[in-house]
Amino acid sequence: MNRLGAAASPYLLQHKDNPVHWWEWSEEAFAEAKSSGRPVLLSVGYAACHWCHVMAHESFEDLATAALMNALFVNIKVDREERPDIDQVYMNALHSLGEQGGWPLTMFLTADRQPFWGGTYFPPTARYGRPSFSQVLQQIAAVHAQEPERIARNAAAIKAALQQSEAAASLEARYEPDLDQIASEIAQSFDPHHGGLRGAPKFPNPGLIELLWRHGSRTRNTGTLHAAALTLERMARGGIHDHLGGGFARYAVDERWFVPHFEKMLYDNAQLLQLYALEAKRRGNPLAHSAAQGIVTWLERDMLLQEGAFASSLDADSEGVEGKFYVWTAPELASHLTAADAELFARHYDVTAHGNWEEATILNRLDTPDPNPASEQQLASIRRELLALRARRVPPARDDKILADWNGLMIAALVRASGLLAEPAWLVLARRAYHFVAESMKHGDGLAHSYRAGRLIVPGFALDHAAMIDAALALHDATSDQHFLDQALCWSAHLWRYYRQADTSLLGMTQRDSATLPVVPRPTHDDAVPNANGVHAGNLLRLAAKTGAPTDRAQAEQFLAAALAAAERAPIAHGSVLNAYDLARNGIEIVLAGPDREHLREAALALPYTTTTIVDCPDPSALPSDHPAASMARLAGSGAAFICFAGRCLPPVTDPNQLQDAVATGR
Repeated sequence: MNRLGAAASPYLLQHKDNPVHWWEWSEEAFAEAKSSGRPVLLSVGYAACHWCHVMAHESFEDLATAALMNALFVNIKVDREERPDIDQVYMNALHSLGEQGGWPLTMFLTADRQPFWGGTYFPPTARYGRPSFSQVLQQIAAVHAQEPERIARNAAAIKAALQQSEAAASLEARYEPDLDQIASEIAQSFDPHHGGLRGAPKFPNPGLIELLWRHGSRTRNTGTLHAAALTLERMARGGIHDHLGGGFARYAVDERWFVPHFEKMLYDNAQLLQLYALEAKRRGNPLAHSAAQGIVTWLERDMLLQEGAFASSLDADSEGVEGKFYVWTAPELASHLTAADAELFARHYDVTAHGNWEEATILNRLDTPDPNPASEQQLASIRRELLALRARRVPPARDDKILADWNGLMIAALVRASGLLAEPAWLVLARRAYHFVAESMKHGDGLAHSYRAGRLIVPGFALDHAAMIDAALALHDATSDQHFLDQALCWSAHLWRYYRQADTSLLGMTQRDSATLPVVPRPTHDDAVPNANGVHAGNLLRLAAKTGAPTDRAQAEQFLAAALAAAERAPIAHGSVLNAYDLARNGIEIVLAGPDREHLREAALALPYTTTTIVDCPDPSALPSDHPAASMARLAGSGAAFICFAGRCLPPVTDPNQLQDAVATGR
């Protein structure tokens, strides 16, 4: 009776042998609920989720609990990464009940998909004032059977709350955010000692770090730039950073970035890669440079699939224990290293006799001295030796589905980091992944969301297209290949045709004709990934710069205005929109003109991507007549770069070594 054996999702396949009669989300499942008169139990999680595993072991693998679930409910299991739209709607429903939310998400629905109650993790026995999962099941089923009017009232109230949360923002007044004030407020909300937003748990929040980095770099404001740089430094020193294998865990459970929740996600590392590349370029910071290189090393070693694209995540657990793959003990290190090497490594990576976490050691450099060059060379050798030893352990499970949006984020990050840090191999890696997503995940004029074992989840979501447009634009900057620009324009038109909401002009999460959920989800705020509206606002600005078409410029400005209207109520939750606004107001165009312009491209790519858009112009006469560089571009000769700021351009630059200084002085 368990129907998950044919699923594509690794998360669903983790549950295929449960005694629970799981269904995938489908019309047939809800038809079964309607015909049997049973409510639906919806369980949402993902493959790398530790507490999802805990609840599975405690409840879904337990015969008595499964028997209750089967008798009283139609049970549906959903992978939130495969169906983020379902997760979005029902997580919002849980929030409307006053609950904080998290995963596993446990919601109870009527047969027509309306949520009426829910929670997250439920323990197998009552404790800490929380009922047991079995008690919850029996009580919910009893109320559903005996008090249908109460169920109807709850469902109606939650639906009204969902509709209110998705209500359109007013477009009557144009919102012009004060970036100086917002950046200052965010910097003040960051932890002055450890970086990141104050308190625990600590998430990277890369959109906010980028906003602070942009502002501090533009204004030379030491407060905002310091808050961004400190956060990146403390994360790179912390236990959230895998000091042997590279890459970052999803978050830290403490306020110091010390104890990670050990799962590693593609989207986090994509966003952090380009931030560390920016910081490494700005300061020549070896710690930031090493963090960026480590992310790519991890990506190639652990996440690169035979298709050329990237897997989604690595689990937090191995052998049923969270973090077991990553931690060490002093005796273990002593048995593999010489006494001198063990002492050196312990001094710099916080190794103690009884460990720093549950009698084991989470490697970190938060409060340890920086090594001198000779010691660092020795430590690098030790790290390689320990990484080889670690590879013999049972590794965490890998979720090997390919998601278009997360791959798009990583492709764009690889391309931009490649230019910033002069790593041409990263560009090759990015192009290969792009080719797979663009070709093998094609769905009509658009994209699928997920691919695994030859199966596609279609249609894609708005962020799948927005992230891949961003990747295409980054690749066009790096290569001047017209195909990438044409593809970006095609996907942008697809977004406009199928995802734009008539009342706001913004993108909904799903296509407009999606009718399988109580409401069409159309969030504008950033989550762990940036929101499609913020990403696409930046896309439209870059597309307009590249095409020079007045209609493209008008569309970009109109869309950005709509996105800003949505962001007005909670600017701190809309970092991607504010970063697009910063690009609109403070961005520059680097027009590369002339037949021998390629020698200037490398210098242009080494400039911060946060403010630059490269306009490739092999034929200077092709520039629109109203472009500020139109008259001067004819003076490009064999090759020149024109730096343009909001309607004005500087004299041509022909020496690549002078481009960065020309940008800095031209402002």
